[in-house]
Amino acid sequence: MTATDRDLRRRLLAAAVLTALGAGAAGAALAQSFPDRPLRLVVPFPPGGPTDIVGRPLAQLLGEALGQPVVVDNRGGAGGSIGADAVAKAAPDGYTLLMGTVGTNAINGALYTKLPHDPVRDFTPIALVASAPVAVVVNPAAPIGSIKDLIDQARAKPGSVSFGSAGNGTPGHLTGVMFASAAGVSLQHVPYKGSAPAITDLLGNQIPMMFDPLQSVIQHVRSGKLRALAISGKTRSPVLADVPTLDEAGVKDFESTAWWGVFAPAGLPADVAAKLREAVAKVVTSAAYKEKLGNLGVEPSKDPGSLAEFQKREVAKWGKAVRDSGATVN
Repeated sequence: MTATDRDLRRRLLAAAVLTALGAGAAGAALAQSFPDRPLRLVVPFPPGGPTDIVGRPLAQLLGEALGQPVVVDNRGGAGGSIGADAVAKAAPDGYTLLMGTVGTNAINGALYTKLPHDPVRDFTPIALVASAPVAVVVNPAAPIGSIKDLIDQARAKPGSVSFGSAGNGTPGHLTGVMFASAAGVSLQHVPYKGSAPAITDLLGNQIPMMFDPLQSVIQHVRSGKLRALAISGKTRSPVLADVPTLDEAGVKDFESTAWWGVFAPAGLPADVAAKLREAVAKVVTSAAYKEKLGNLGVEPSKDPGSLAEFQKREVAKWGKAVRDSGATVN
């Protein structure tokens, strides 16, 4: 190597070191000043739904914790995929966040044949925010008084017991699929275009039962118009303390929950991610957030920092349920 070559090499190494130092300093400066303008929380469903109920109080309290407004941006459509895709393609600077769900970040990757983003690789998990169990509810006139009755009837006449859900690939539908597999029975699925019309038919005894997230049916259970046989959570819900879990009702180790988590685009600087995680965790574990969620069965996460590992498990579990169900969306 000539003297000229050695000099050129030294100059290139020095430039690389300076570039790295500059990038580190820029990242540190970004994290130190973050946030210096309002943030946007994309709720990938229309206003007024369960994700809005979780996201709006979170946005308000997160804005207070960060010292900048967090504006809710409702972008519904395609099972949440339109809003999720907008965040996946946003700048990874921490100013655009997704109010992700079990659908957008665990189910849709297996359900949609042409999803324009990857629900895992294209996001930075920030924090698990809340969850709600799926309730097994029946019309009081239906001759199903318990989970044992349901299983006995389904075994006696395979496929004769039908259940409604908010639609193909929804948490209610897939929980029904997982329940049937775990209990060793065959059930007939009746998909609807949303939870409301399914509940209407259930109230009218047009279908005997449903699997649906607790917050959607709890008012009807409280009024006596529907009867809850069990819930799908690991523990009983404090808002229906007398209703057993499916595990307690005989379907051992069964757990299925609808959940919500905050995600940012992939490539988010580590320092910004850490600042967001700290702020979201502060909100989620606060008494104020629990109070704002109300008594509909949606509970704040007890472990906000577990989202990354939790998502991996959920993608595997719900992906299997989607494949077992045969449901697909183009």
